[in-house]
Amino acid sequence: MSSTSPDATSLFRHRAFVQFWFAKNASSFGFQMMSVAVGWQIYELTHRALDLGLIGLVQFVPSVLLALPAGHVADQFDRRRIVTVCQAIEWVAIALLAVFSLSGRLNETGILCLVFVVSLAKTFEFPALQSMLPALVPIQILPRAMAANAAAGQAAMIAGPALGGLLYVAGAGTVYGVSAGLYLVALVLMSRLAYDHMPPRREPATLKTLFAGVHFIRHRPAVLGVISLDLFAVLLGGATALLPIFAKDILHTGPWGLGVLRAAPAVGALLMSLWLARHALERRVGPIMFASVAGFGAATLVFALSTNLWLSVGALFALGAFDMVSMVIRGALVQLETPDDMRGRVSAVNAIFINTSNQLGEFESGLLAAAVGAVNATLVGGIGTLVVVALWMWWFPSLRRRQGLVSAPEPVEGASGTI
Repeated sequence: MSSTSPDATSLFRHRAFVQFWFAKNASSFGFQMMSVAVGWQIYELTHRALDLGLIGLVQFVPSVLLALPAGHVADQFDRRRIVTVCQAIEWVAIALLAVFSLSGRLNETGILCLVFVVSLAKTFEFPALQSMLPALVPIQILPRAMAANAAAGQAAMIAGPALGGLLYVAGAGTVYGVSAGLYLVALVLMSRLAYDHMPPRREPATLKTLFAGVHFIRHRPAVLGVISLDLFAVLLGGATALLPIFAKDILHTGPWGLGVLRAAPAVGALLMSLWLARHALERRVGPIMFASVAGFGAATLVFALSTNLWLSVGALFALGAFDMVSMVIRGALVQLETPDDMRGRVSAVNAIFINTSNQLGEFESGLLAAAVGAVNATLVGGIGTLVVVALWMWWFPSLRRRQGLVSAPEPVEGASGTI
């Protein structure tokens, strides 16, 4: 795994990574297609906006409440097998959505129950899947591998809902059927993946082992810095939650303009991730990360002050691109600073921060916009992001001076789960 030959530095010469990438891509497309069908079908059945909120609730609750047990499981058992079992459960649930929809026997309760099953399985799948990647490629190209994964995720977020919407013309059952087919492809690829991982000696699930990831993060400045930077930047930079207000009241455009605004960050992130997948980040990763988060804040300010649609689109495009750079660096730093036997639990804690900050960030933006207006709320978010960058550069000087992604290992008390 430490080879530096041309073959070793080419992502797609690593067969295990290619297989992993296609499996993850297939399941991501399937999930995005399923999500758009679920929302449309439930609204068709009930015509109640509250029920659309219930879809988010049944996905959010297990992802937060069971994240720590899921991380513990990822560190105690074979990760490939965990992912395979979880994807098999998701495939069965989506296949049942297809069967019951085609037979006309699916109601709102049934949809929500099956979505809950999918969310439950994804909660346990996430930390195991995240922890697998460092074992599939050499360390020096891990950031490029993460960027390639991110590119696939962004492509799924852009094209998946559109494809699901087109297929919905033939009915919800058709969308679920295609989604189940994609999950089956992912399941087969993942079950045949060559993944060399020897789980450590199993430990009972105690409070010490469950919270070992939290303890590890607290005592590792680099990991604490990047995870908390992500948390507060997302909390403050929630401009996308206010896009309908900007589209209608400030930019004076219609639904097509709102669609362009919503797509702009994803397109920026996709193009940047494709570039990062081909170009390694080897030097000055700390300054680049902080500059990217600052760029995210500056783009938010431009968007807040813009009254021109295309300037706003450009600002959101830049916002997505800057966010992708910092996300790839943060993700690689967390993976490389974490020992293999802790990656599941650290990924689980990171997942809690991501899910919570996304939800709370949208809530904070809406609450602040109701109080001071959308423009002022977005300005506060952009300025707050810049303040966070300045504070984190001061509080985490080693991260500010960080040159490479790999640092000398440091002993960490309780790394094996003993606090």
